[in-house]
Amino acid sequence: MDTIEKQVMRKVSRRFLPLLFLCFVAAFLDRVNVGFAAITMNRELGLTATNFGMGAGLFFLTYFIFEVPSNLALQRSGARRWIARIMVSWGLVAGAMAFIQGPSSFYALRLLLGAAEAGFGPGIMFFLTLWFPAAYRAQALGYFFVAMPFASVIGSPISGLLVSLDGVLGLSGWQLMFLVQAAPTIILGVLVWYVLTDTPEQADWLSVSEKQWLIGALQNEHNERISTEEKYGAVLTSPIAWGLGLVFFGIAGLNYGMSFFLPQIIHAFNLSIRTTGALAALPFAVASILMIWWGKRSDSRQERIAHTIIPQILAILGLAASTLVTTPSLKLLFITIACASVFSAIVVFWALVSGDLPPSQAAAGVALVNCVGNLSGFVYPVLIGGLKDRTGGYDAGLQVIAGFGAIAAVGLIVSYARRRRVETTPAYD
Repeated sequence: MDTIEKQVMRKVSRRFLPLLFLCFVAAFLDRVNVGFAAITMNRELGLTATNFGMGAGLFFLTYFIFEVPSNLALQRSGARRWIARIMVSWGLVAGAMAFIQGPSSFYALRLLLGAAEAGFGPGIMFFLTLWFPAAYRAQALGYFFVAMPFASVIGSPISGLLVSLDGVLGLSGWQLMFLVQAAPTIILGVLVWYVLTDTPEQADWLSVSEKQWLIGALQNEHNERISTEEKYGAVLTSPIAWGLGLVFFGIAGLNYGMSFFLPQIIHAFNLSIRTTGALAALPFAVASILMIWWGKRSDSRQERIAHTIIPQILAILGLAASTLVTTPSLKLLFITIACASVFSAIVVFWALVSGDLPPSQAAAGVALVNCVGNLSGFVYPVLIGGLKDRTGGYDAGLQVIAGFGAIAAVGLIVSYARRRRVETTPAYD
């Protein structure tokens, strides 16, 4: 017979995790589907690669600016209301992308999209802390890491198909794509309003005894945490937090650089838009499988540093190698290696962060690392787009972000080598 603990966690998982997984898929897809739109949108609207890179990256600028205010609003209004508000508003803005007229409106709507979506990821993570005791939280978070590549696995073929449907309803294919893919986000936002419950105390779908167990388990963890004051000021001067943030800047940048420009890189093989969509899904399909295996391997060995550094180095080598070959099949192979490796690095990196920060700095430190890393989503597309206009190809831009990734990998290696020496050096009075 199941214990009450298993009963409760099964009910909570079944109620929340499938819906939140779909929400994360929608979030990641709305961030990067602009890469498929660019195949025909750039030419139709007269956007240069620099214009596109700037617009793609501006999303992350307002996402960064409004992330903390959004999190504060979520805590005041409740996760259910605020996450629903986030999803409906970003869905409306994502649909409005169908009506951009040129660089200015493109920039404006990407800025609005970042502001609308700000706080979504951290908001979900905060919501999970209200429902999942620590022993179950890592597994729950694993659903959302997989959602990132999974969004591209299903979204790339669909995006390619929609972009190829010029003339439907009198719209260009890229306009149709923005409208169609915005609709599920709005629908999911409405479902969030009706399905999520802010706290276990409000859960009429749990029995009295189930509520008591869950509230007690979470309260015990809360009592342990409040014995240590959260030192936000200390985080801002913490070399560990800033160092991890810069490492994540290098790792996340590899991901965003490929996600935004991969459709255009593959389409340059003289393939149809639909074939481009199908092939663009391949690197992310491999990533979805490999990242799960690599994360389990890291957990089973309780080793984080090598399991972060090794795939990061493979991602750098794969991306760099893709710029040195001209054969489409080889280029796609190396990009697939890079994509699968970077997602594997991301999974273990967050386990490394949670174990590396002092308990008194954990919450604020994670937020700082996430903010610094996600700024790469602004910087790298601008660099790649600008270099595309100057050189006529994407190779120079990909080499630059591979270089940033290499610097981050070296920094991580040096940092932990120094720390190991300090830990193993005997102290003398």
